[in-house]
Amino acid sequence: MVTLYDKTFLPFISNKDILAAIDKVSKEVNETYKDAKDTPIVLIVMNGALMFAAELLKRLNFNMEVMSVKLSSYQGTNTSGTVKEISPITGDVAGRSVLVIEDIVDSGGTVEHLEEMLQKKGASDVKICTLLLKPEVYNRDIPLDFVGMEIPNRFIVGFGLDYNELGRNLKDIYVLNR
Repeated sequence: MVTLYDKTFLPFISNKDILAAIDKVSKEVNETYKDAKDTPIVLIVMNGALMFAAELLKRLNFNMEVMSVKLSSYQGTNTSGTVKEISPITGDVAGRSVLVIEDIVDSGGTVEHLEEMLQKKGASDVKICTLLLKPEVYNRDIPLDFVGMEIPNRFIVGFGLDYNELGRNLKDIYVLNR
């Protein structure tokens, strides 16, 4: 059990299972980009996807450029429904293939925002890679190209995911104790 501020969280997904999901996703990503004509951009959505991206990048075997963007859509344990851009994309994506690295997709508001932003900035191709997906609440038409694992619609922390900025450093994923 982990306590963060006023909430307790119970073990949910072990680091071993997280790494197995990353192994699976990395094989799919490598297969997709193995014959890429240009150098794709790997766009890490900060801060949540940092740990996932670090593990994933170690497993990717094609040339890439790495960029980041910082977005926010959560307040406490609830999504605000609004995506705020905290820090812009750290480079130019015009005419380039972009692989977005997300920690978790729930309703899909962030990926929809990113897709629109990248299209406006002239990206030639956008693919979405997420460690976690909550399929029961995902309600967008944007395809998710690479998904590590599907989980129920519960609030979680650890492995990059936070509760008011705490818990990102936990190697396992924990679920809110109801």
